[in-house]
Amino acid sequence: MKKVVIAGGGVLGSQIAFQAAYCGFDVTIWLRSQGSIGRTQPKIDGLRNSYIDAIKLMDSPQGASNWCRGIADTGNFDPKKCLEQVEKAYSGIKLELDMAKAAADADIIIESVAENVKDKVAFYEALAPLMPAKTILCTNSSTLLPSTFAKYTGRPDKYLSMHFANSIWKNNTAEVMAQGQTSREAFDAVVAFANDIRMVALPVNKEKNGYLLNSMLVPFLLSGLDLYVNGVSDPASIDKAWKFGTGAPRGPFEIFDVVGINTARNIVLQYQKVPGLFSPLLKKMLMPYNFKGMLSVLQKKIDEGKLGRSSGEGFYKYSK
Repeated sequence: MKKVVIAGGGVLGSQIAFQAAYCGFDVTIWLRSQGSIGRTQPKIDGLRNSYIDAIKLMDSPQGASNWCRGIADTGNFDPKKCLEQVEKAYSGIKLELDMAKAAADADIIIESVAENVKDKVAFYEALAPLMPAKTILCTNSSTLLPSTFAKYTGRPDKYLSMHFANSIWKNNTAEVMAQGQTSREAFDAVVAFANDIRMVALPVNKEKNGYLLNSMLVPFLLSGLDLYVNGVSDPASIDKAWKFGTGAPRGPFEIFDVVGINTARNIVLQYQKVPGLFSPLLKKMLMPYNFKGMLSVLQKKIDEGKLGRSSGEGFYKYSK
């Protein structure tokens, strides 16, 4: 694979693009509108700075504790070369509004549009006639199964999921999940691609909403949000309870701000439809949750433009 196209320049879409470019791939981000470019470019600017800061920390006396596996191996780290790769990635990423131009000659397209069935179906139907026969198509969906969309892609044998954790240069995992019609060749090619962009490929052998990470993470996030909307405590205290009690680096509301409030709202909407998403035990645990209150709180943030860290404010305020 040489040419990589990311559809959508959100939090994870921009990260996947930057990491692939850092690893030497020809990368294009397809965006819906000029306004999307205005929202995506600052993310790319921020990622350049994040990679530079990470490399400096890796080169410090405390380097072992600040290691980013997606940037370099511990025994093969050349900070000068890594910084050169960052600048090459930053200058090489292309932003494209024309879907046909973006898809032309693509080896792999990774869909990272909103976590919404209607939006994804519309995207796939528009893209299907534009892809070359060789193109493998992946979804980076957080919760939705690839089998839901296979018939809209025009190539179900070359369609599957590849889901990333946030801050992929540090948390460098890629969960690779096939659907019933995915060919073995396509699955193996995506696993190889994940390794080529310095991810740890994690095969998911059975379709599962939430894959591996989010099957564990989302119930935790919903629990924190439910405590807040029901007036049990405030976001800062809930985050501290989790961080100080477990040693985790972030609490639920800090995670919401990182992934973005729009993503948080879409996840709540999906998990509100409890049947099929949870085991019987989790269904029973989550039924009393105040989903209406959660959606109200998140929608208010969205209406106020408080979309998380990327906008400067979500549940917390952030300096530039």
